[in-house]
Amino acid sequence: MNDQVQKDIKNIVEQNDVVLFMKGTKETPQCGFSNAVVNTLSFMNIDFKDVNVLESDDLRDGIKTFTDWPTIPQLYVKGEFIGGCDIIQDMYKNGELSEVLKSKEIPHS
Repeated sequence: MNDQVQKDIKNIVEQNDVVLFMKGTKETPQCGFSNAVVNTLSFMNIDFKDVNVLESDDLRDGIKTFTDWPTIPQLYVKGEFIGGCDIIQDMYKNGELSEVLKSKEIPHS
C-alpha cells in the first residue's frame, strides 16, 4: 500500500472536523449510498468535507485499508471513523448520530 496515500488520508481526517469519503462529490454523488449519507448530513445542516474516491484508485483502495472497512462511503467526525451508509442511517434514525455530533461539538440541527 502506498504510504503517501495513507499519510494524505490521515491529514484529511485530522484537518477536517467532518469528512465523508464518498463516490462523487456532495454536489453530484455517484452512488446511492453516498447520496443517502450526503442527504442525511445536509438535512442535519452539517458542514462537511467531501473526498471523491473515484478520482484515484490509490485513494479508493487506501481509505479501505486506512479504516479496515470494505465499503464506501465512510464518515469521520473529529478523526474518528463513524461508519458507512447503513450505520449512519441507523444512527440518524435512533438519535445516536446527533449524540455523537453533540459530544464532539459539531454544530447541527
